[in-house]
Amino acid sequence: MTGHSWGRVRLLAGLVVLGVLVWRLGTGPFLDGIRMVDGQTLLVGTGLAVPTTICCAQRWRLVARSLGLDIGLPDAVAAYYRSHLLNTVLPGGVLGDLDRGLRQGRGSGDTGRGLRAVGWERLAGQVVQVATTLVVLLLVPSPVGPALPAVGVSLGVLALACTLVLRMDPRTRGARLLRAVRSDLSHGLLSPRTWPGVTATSLVAVVGHVATFLVAAHAAGVRAPAERLLPLALLVLLAMALPLNVAGWGPREGVAAWAFAAAGPGAGLGVTTAVVYGVMVTVAALPGLVILLLGRLLPRDARKPGVPALVEAGRETARG
Repeated sequence: MTGHSWGRVRLLAGLVVLGVLVWRLGTGPFLDGIRMVDGQTLLVGTGLAVPTTICCAQRWRLVARSLGLDIGLPDAVAAYYRSHLLNTVLPGGVLGDLDRGLRQGRGSGDTGRGLRAVGWERLAGQVVQVATTLVVLLLVPSPVGPALPAVGVSLGVLALACTLVLRMDPRTRGARLLRAVRSDLSHGLLSPRTWPGVTATSLVAVVGHVATFLVAAHAAGVRAPAERLLPLALLVLLAMALPLNVAGWGPREGVAAWAFAAAGPGAGLGVTTAVVYGVMVTVAALPGLVILLLGRLLPRDARKPGVPALVEAGRETARG
């Protein structure tokens, strides 16, 4: 299957999920979600996005540094806001990360390594999120407990894949790619200098996403206690990682409908909560639009991520 065909499949999958929800529940839950968003909710969501984005940017810096790349925190935060905006408004939910990897790779002179840094950073975040969901489902009694085996299998598959890659013979076919992956894992992502910081920043980011979801649930009219909503929030957040969506919409609303129906509030209220959450994260990503516009106005050299402005100014002075 070509990349173009796969893109169509991902878009179609998101549309199918949304179509089924509208068919079964009507448009009411979607319209209620939009109506229930107010200024205070958006302000809180935007505020929660700041430390969450900073932690994600720092995680990216740690992974990139382990691969021999460097980027300052302000540049990383700006790039993360830009990629978050693109992920939010474009189909698939990954095009912003692709843009971020390409920009860092071109700025450092190694596009492949830049893309790998972003890929490992996103994978590390997902592993921590899956592990956190698994622990919560084990410890917190919840009607969505039947999802526990699926979450456990996902984590097991990820761990098995990493183990197999580390043990594969580097002389086999695809040796160059295999050596790069093994080196990235053993000397980079899984090194003692990297994984503790990556784990810590990922956990803080998960807390930020969960807090945003709880605010969305409250705005949607859900009055269940936080400990009852916690497993639901983590499952919905996992669904958001699936690249089968329409500008972020689709699996998130589908899993929210199922989880809320199982937990008691009802499928309609789950969709409404997911819609409120979607509006919140879209507004919280708007600083990325400012960064995109500034990137169009700045000189081309100043757009390179990870290159301090003072260094560029010094080069211009030397040329003069």
